[in-house]
Amino acid sequence: GMKQRLGIACALVHDPDLVILDEPANGLDPQGIADMRNLILRLSRENGKTFLISSHLLAEMELISNRMIIIDHGKKVVEGNVKELVDPEQLVLHIDTIDDAFSIGKITETRWKDSLRAPYSGRIVMNVHRSHVPDLVRDLVGMGVDLIALRPVNSLEEYFLSRTTEKAYVEAGTN
Repeated sequence: GMKQRLGIACALVHDPDLVILDEPANGLDPQGIADMRNLILRLSRENGKTFLISSHLLAEMELISNRMIIIDHGKKVVEGNVKELVDPEQLVLHIDTIDDAFSIGKITETRWKDSLRAPYSGRIVMNVHRSHVPDLVRDLVGMGVDLIALRPVNSLEEYFLSRTTEKAYVEAGTN
């Protein structure tokens, strides 16, 4: 963590207009990550500095970035404003039911079949526009699906996975 802090201090000592950082939070504890985030935001907003950051910590990048480029296998997949790309109206729903196999079977027989994604951590995962969630819930209950929970997720990580891989989710391994 101290080497990381020293490296960033060295990058800033000459007061550059553009600062390029590769994994700036690497090796930092949670407080150090928050400090790094606040420093980047402050220098950007108050001093007009531009930061080009390469990072795998997508949740952290979502907090500090206003533009992004996603690169997959060496090719640019998408570029744009983070707030526009991570559309709050388009939700990824994690759905827990009593019987997922039964529920998936029922869903595949309806208009919702194209909204289904690969299962993730024991949940059914669907892409649904925010305005359609009430209809989906009514339809699921009407089909006899015993819902336990329905949790909307909308994050840069979800967006990244949907754009960079055919199978966006990998089940956790078991011993």
